[in-house]
Amino acid sequence: MQDSPQKQKRSRVSAGLLMFRRKNYILEVLLVHPGGPFFRNKDEGAWTIPKGEASGGEDLLTRAQIEFEEELGTKASGNWIPLGSIKQKGGKTVHAWAVQGDLPESFKPRSNTFQIEWPPRSGKLKEFPEIDRAEFFLDAVARQKINSAQVVLLDRLHAALNR
Repeated sequence: MQDSPQKQKRSRVSAGLLMFRRKNYILEVLLVHPGGPFFRNKDEGAWTIPKGEASGGEDLLTRAQIEFEEELGTKASGNWIPLGSIKQKGGKTVHAWAVQGDLPESFKPRSNTFQIEWPPRSGKLKEFPEIDRAEFFLDAVARQKINSAQVVLLDRLHAALNR
């Protein structure tokens, strides 16, 4: 089956940030849950690092920072730890950086939105947030929640922090 022209135009490269914090010396990582009807009842394996598609020639770290702010409504800053890239099941390459940080106590995601026809073939466009939840997880829990292709980013974070 051939991809639609709209799918063919989509970038096959994304950039994202893996925020981490230490609470009582225990490492936690921030993951986001995709919004919309397709992910509403999915949990394990559905969470991801905040990330988004990059245009050709675009600075990937800058794109990762922009996507983080767009998806969470807050900026990340600090020392960027390169985590390299991974290839997801659908063929998309994700470039990632880690950064130590935290979210404000009263944090609620203020994600940008997207529109799709919902219900399918109804002719009605409905708007959904790109992400509907963001949460810090302990490593063992994060490994179950995160997209399986992104688990290696957790390994790379541990390796970078243990140097």
